[in-house]
Amino acid sequence: MREEELIIYKEFADGDILRDVVWLMEHYRSGDGRARPLFYRCMHRLSEQAADHGFYGNLWHCYLTNLLVNNENSYSCACEMRGEVEGSINELVLHDIAIFKEFFDYDFTEMMEVLKAPEFAVVLAYRGASADSKIYNRRIRDRICTLAQHFVENENAAAMKATLTQFYREYGVGDLGLHKAFRVEHTEEGARIVPIRNIAHVYLDDLVGYEIPKQKLCENTEAFVAGRRANNCLLFGDAGTGKSSCVKAIANEYYEKGLRIIELYKHQFQDLNAVIAQLKNRNYKFIIYMDDLSFEDFEVEYKYLKALIEGGLEKKPANVLIYATSNRRHLIRENYSDKADRRDEDMHAGDTVQEKLSLVYRFGVTIFFGSPDKKQFQEIVKTLAVRNGLKVPDEDLFLLANKWELSHGGLSGRTAQQFIDFLLGTSEKKNESLT
Repeated sequence: MREEELIIYKEFADGDILRDVVWLMEHYRSGDGRARPLFYRCMHRLSEQAADHGFYGNLWHCYLTNLLVNNENSYSCACEMRGEVEGSINELVLHDIAIFKEFFDYDFTEMMEVLKAPEFAVVLAYRGASADSKIYNRRIRDRICTLAQHFVENENAAAMKATLTQFYREYGVGDLGLHKAFRVEHTEEGARIVPIRNIAHVYLDDLVGYEIPKQKLCENTEAFVAGRRANNCLLFGDAGTGKSSCVKAIANEYYEKGLRIIELYKHQFQDLNAVIAQLKNRNYKFIIYMDDLSFEDFEVEYKYLKALIEGGLEKKPANVLIYATSNRRHLIRENYSDKADRRDEDMHAGDTVQEKLSLVYRFGVTIFFGSPDKKQFQEIVKTLAVRNGLKVPDEDLFLLANKWELSHGGLSGRTAQQFIDFLLGTSEKKNESLT
């Protein structure tokens, strides 16, 4: 076998199994005593990967497919969200895919007989114990398992290359292609973008009310993913009104169009340039999301953000926007002394005020989320009750909801959801006691 002849598809993060299986393909007839134990170790690692990733079916094919969809190289990155590219690189990729086609088509029957290891048949037709996965959510897992089946159906390397390229166009490559949301970790090597594996499955239609704020957010986001001019966006207003939920919702709504969300906290602002350096040459649209953003008057991290949004020598990439949520309209705490004529504190008090206000002015779109009034709150409660199958008369429902909000944070969408969760929990407890 020719894994060492690969040109474009090299440096796999999990390539040990491939090297060991290829060695077995070449040496299992030689009588080498290492072959049989190695074969069983490969079975162990493939079954462990199935448990971690949730794979099912032919685990050898799933493993190979996982290598291909995660290998970020010059070809796969060029094809992500765009599709086929021109040039000689296609010939080199076809050479590599022909080698992978040999791996996919390999018949293990004789190896199993020679090494007296019939258990490998289980690996070739594996039934998953559960739908859970530590690495992928169910949607991604199913895409990889289905792609593995398509590769088997492809008659030749050219057809397999076309199938893979179509996958890159639809879903992308690597972590940035397969996942919706990410966080930033600071390591010894620098900033690292890490997938968030369990993002909340919330959509804009799930958020009751706030139609105008949602429309403004969608218009700006749709322009961004379509490649048109768009603005950095600040969602501000009262606590519990759905600002963060709206950002999570657009991550779900626009994932298929290439949108990715990267969560960043203010203590990580020093990593902003390093993060953007990893994003600017990719074919996705990235929103750097800063939740509950605000600064005390002694905190200076906001200056990193100001320079990034507008003002630094290096232009912010066109595929990156900043979305922030805050309970404060102006983000930075202000004191009455900032506006007073206090010569003993600041000779240029007006400049100090303008510096603090300049950050919010760099968000081109600001969207206000206000607390609902009593009638709107009751409408939210009623809608959530219907969605969750709660059959409570409106009069009783509103009476209970009004009592709940008085001692649980006041009128807000969050309070309404907490109230519904309380009713669901108590009704489930009653049902359990009856059974």
